[in-house]
Amino acid sequence: MSFLTSAVTAVVVHLRMWIEGLLAPFQVGAAILSAAGDGLKGKAVAAAGDPRVQRLGLRFARAFLPNLVLSSQFIKAYPNTGTAIVTRHEDVIEVLDRNGDFEVVYEPKMRKITGGENFFLGMQDSALYTRDTSNMHLAMRRDDIATIVQPLARRRAEELVAKHQKGMDLPTDLTLQVPTAIVTDYLGITGPPNSDLVAWATAMFWYLFVDLGGNADVERKALDAAAASRAAIDAAIAKRKASGESIDDVLGRCLVLQKAGQPGMDDLGIRNQLIGLFIGAIQTLSKASVQALDQLLDRPAALASAQAAARHNDEALLAAHVLEAFRFNPLNPLIYRRAARDARIASGSLRSRLIRKDSMVLAVNLSAMFDPLRVAAPESFRTDRPWSDYILWGYGMHTCFGAHVNRAAMPAMLKPLLLKHRLRRAAGAAGHIDTGGTPFPQHFKVEWD
Repeated sequence: MSFLTSAVTAVVVHLRMWIEGLLAPFQVGAAILSAAGDGLKGKAVAAAGDPRVQRLGLRFARAFLPNLVLSSQFIKAYPNTGTAIVTRHEDVIEVLDRNGDFEVVYEPKMRKITGGENFFLGMQDSALYTRDTSNMHLAMRRDDIATIVQPLARRRAEELVAKHQKGMDLPTDLTLQVPTAIVTDYLGITGPPNSDLVAWATAMFWYLFVDLGGNADVERKALDAAAASRAAIDAAIAKRKASGESIDDVLGRCLVLQKAGQPGMDDLGIRNQLIGLFIGAIQTLSKASVQALDQLLDRPAALASAQAAARHNDEALLAAHVLEAFRFNPLNPLIYRRAARDARIASGSLRSRLIRKDSMVLAVNLSAMFDPLRVAAPESFRTDRPWSDYILWGYGMHTCFGAHVNRAAMPAMLKPLLLKHRLRRAAGAAGHIDTGGTPFPQHFKVEWD
């Protein structure tokens, strides 16, 4: 592409971004007025939860306020002095790449969950971080995806879908049960009823990652769940060691490392690693799968194409459909960090901003994945996008440790459902995601012929 062509293309893309940004407030206003809810405030709250409306609002921010620095403290769960909101792809990646300047803040909560120790997701770049992640890469191997995790997810999903003749409630009947099977059969956390595992993981995930307001009730439930989880994992470790069984799962491999004298693999170290993995396993996969299917059902052509890929056993194309659908409503629309020191982002540009020490930085990955300056035709549903367009489970050093598991398990879990003829939403409110006042899907009914 010639310099002139590149320059003209850049101008056109910028002009379109500015025009869309100018239109966005009017489109958001119209969406609020047409939303369900009592009164203007109720309608605004309902509209704010709609990912389509979120994307419209982010158009304005990307165009005119791409790096907004405020003195307001929106996040109450962690000490901070203000808030920076970062919306362009290039700047979001910069924030997530600069681990020394913009740090994760989970450590205090993680220590409460483990009863004293940190988990590597809450660590900065350190020798301890390297030790623990290296240990878990030995126990949770990349080749497990094709040989263990994907077959397990597919088999369990097929069994669950086969129990239903004409429809199912997706979270309770499928998307919570499959990742729970991964926890028990792959991680090796056995003993408690599945319902307890789901409840405990949900409470801890809510507290650790979602509760930005510092809700005391959320914390109480999470710490009760943490105590029960610690006891259950301790019991699973003790039972496995007492039995002498050699099982090739994550717990079994941790015990092999323990016998070899690997640092960090004593019983307490194993428990800390397993509880961290457990927290991220169940609701991450369930919510992601529900939201991906919800987006597919909003797009008949994309749904038909995904179903065709499922029928033809084109696993790569099926996965591309599921992950592209997930891009339109990701698990977390933003990733938060805290400035460890005064730091400037987007240096050398008109949008450059100085972010003061102890400010919370909201790197809006939902916005980044729809930035027209980086992502081609962002509002189009495309299955040929490069993986670099996606920021679905974090980025860089603190990318979700189970991201590869999620990427494989989601399409495997949804495939038996996508094979159903005339897959559709149930009638009325039942056919839409109901969170039941929580951050997670509780009900979402679908039907088929």
